[in-house]
Amino acid sequence: MSAILITDREFSQFQRFIYEAAGISMANGKQALVSGRLARRLAHHQLGNYGDYLRLLESRSQPEELQVAVDLLTTNETYFFREPKHFALLRELALEARAAQRTLRVWSGACSSGEETYSIAMVLADVLGDAPWEVLGTDISTRVLARARTGHYPMERASQMPPAYLKRFCLKGQDSQSGTMLIERALRARVQFQHLNLDQTLPRIGSFDVIFLRNVMIYFNLDTKRQVVARLLAQLRPGGYFLIGHSESLNDICDTLVPVAPSIYRKP
Repeated sequence: MSAILITDREFSQFQRFIYEAAGISMANGKQALVSGRLARRLAHHQLGNYGDYLRLLESRSQPEELQVAVDLLTTNETYFFREPKHFALLRELALEARAAQRTLRVWSGACSSGEETYSIAMVLADVLGDAPWEVLGTDISTRVLARARTGHYPMERASQMPPAYLKRFCLKGQDSQSGTMLIERALRARVQFQHLNLDQTLPRIGSFDVIFLRNVMIYFNLDTKRQVVARLLAQLRPGGYFLIGHSESLNDICDTLVPVAPSIYRKP
């Protein structure tokens, strides 16, 4: 069976679809990505072209298929302890929280398959131990959240992880699981994962001392960036820290935060 090609018109319709569904601005020239990721869904529904699949989505006759399409079209690429300076800061904040005997709450806003969330949890477990702390990981993709909850990863994702953490918090896969690792159960039990769309009104999740929103704004246009950042900052406690990716900037997006270091901001 030959591959079904996506037309320019169909591609522009999917650009509009993912923008309306998730606030994501998909760049031009991504036809191969869209067709490659959605081809199996066309086959599953026995559809002859991408226009028919889009009509199925827009009919809302199968709401679960909407989530499948969003899952497939959102890009998720991550690894443990990405951008180490952020985790050095988190360690300092955890030490301060321990000294003040207060609960530290951290939110990983676009957590993908959970590597960032578990990296945060390892630092807090190391510094705070059994003292109260909370980590929430959220993402728009139910598919990656399901993977995050298992805590099972290829070993190469841990190349940046401190060896002591690898030994303490991870189980090395044996036999058929060789080349993989599993986050140990006690740490998994202390992390919460929740399905959440940053481009919509947020559910009641409380306020946080640190919010990670890294390497996700690149997918939003300027107006969506402003709305998303404003929404998240409403959940950040005064004096709290807002962390973004090193390739990102809050120029023209937000002027209420104080820059502390590249990609690190603080709420007055």
